[in-house]
Amino acid sequence: MNQKGLNSVYFVGIGGIGMSALARYYHSQGIAVAGYDLTPSPLTKQLEGEGMAIHYEDNPSLLPAHIDTVVFTPAVPQDLKELVELRRRDIPMMKRAEALGAISKEHYTIAVSGTHGKTTTTAMVAHILKENGIDMTAFIGGIANNFNSNLVLGHTSESVLVVEADEFDRSFLQLAPNISIVNSIDADHLDIYGDRKHLVESFNQFANLTKDIVIVKEGLDINVPNQVSFGFGEDCDYRVDELNLPLSIPGRHNQLNATAAFAAATELGLDAEGITKALSTFKGVKRRFDIRVRNEKHIYIDDYAHHPEEIKSCLSAIKASFPSKRVTLVFQPHLFTRTRDFMEDFANVLAMADDLILLDIYPAREKPIEGITSQALLDKISLKNKCLCPKEALLDTIAERKPELLVTMGAGNIDRFVEPLQNMISQW
Repeated sequence: MNQKGLNSVYFVGIGGIGMSALARYYHSQGIAVAGYDLTPSPLTKQLEGEGMAIHYEDNPSLLPAHIDTVVFTPAVPQDLKELVELRRRDIPMMKRAEALGAISKEHYTIAVSGTHGKTTTTAMVAHILKENGIDMTAFIGGIANNFNSNLVLGHTSESVLVVEADEFDRSFLQLAPNISIVNSIDADHLDIYGDRKHLVESFNQFANLTKDIVIVKEGLDINVPNQVSFGFGEDCDYRVDELNLPLSIPGRHNQLNATAAFAAATELGLDAEGITKALSTFKGVKRRFDIRVRNEKHIYIDDYAHHPEEIKSCLSAIKASFPSKRVTLVFQPHLFTRTRDFMEDFANVLAMADDLILLDIYPAREKPIEGITSQALLDKISLKNKCLCPKEALLDTIAERKPELLVTMGAGNIDRFVEPLQNMISQW
């Protein structure tokens, strides 16, 4: 998207974490931004407070009179009335990934990819650069606590761009990275890729787009000449145990994330002391091992984990951090296809909790699949203390049980319960 001469952009699905960062970016450039989303959220309310016009009814009559370009997310149904009308008007349209790709072509870009860990690692890289005086613009797939935002704006057109490179819908192939990170390639988004082989192929395509250095976690199937490795192994170019980075957020997976961020900053030319000092003040990302309540009687942690490997990493970190606590997990499965593809894996990792409260599957963009339900998943989990819970009964269920360590987990609308639960648990 050429920003020159661009006066107005309309976002279809403006409330998404990636879409909202892009909306904020264009708004900061003096471009009129408006948009539609299905429901209001704290994030859309913030955007409205920043001066963006947003409505929540799929109604073409509410569209602005003048729109130069439309940015839409693939998560929005293609038969949405507003999309149909915008196509009829023949207004230029692009996916969020295309808009982000156009921005990356104008900057020196550090792109962070991986089926897990990319949001935290992106936030770490952005924080390191900021703390070391590097002019930097960052698009982060979550609210970074150090910035209290998913967007960090640079001061000049020469700012380094730090961007989360999303593999969903092959979005990351639109980017033009100078330095890239590949954190993990676990089978996911099989509704897009079909199998892990095609997912790996796509990550290799992404790596091949990278101009300078590809920073790859040990053991991943990335084959490009300009790569360096990071991990726990002795042969890694950047070794976790050797660096021994100071982090306030727990978990073996976060040590890996920090090592990848350290590597990116080093390849950019920063010195080890400045990088390490910055990492010691990194405060994490909302919904990533996000401790919302911690007092003598109760702990409440919220996390975005929605893939079996992420759940395993998070629960392992929780058990290592609070070994004597009984863990009550509230999990909302995300997507029918993901639940179907990893049913056995979900059953195994969810059994790591002491008590499990399972919500219905959050469908997002999908239609139901026969036989794929939360009840079917629950039946496979070898845990004595487990139950299904309708969302509307969740607060009462938690109030009745008063768990000593509560974890809410998932990528759907379970986030709407975080503040009510935090307020309730704080008063026990």
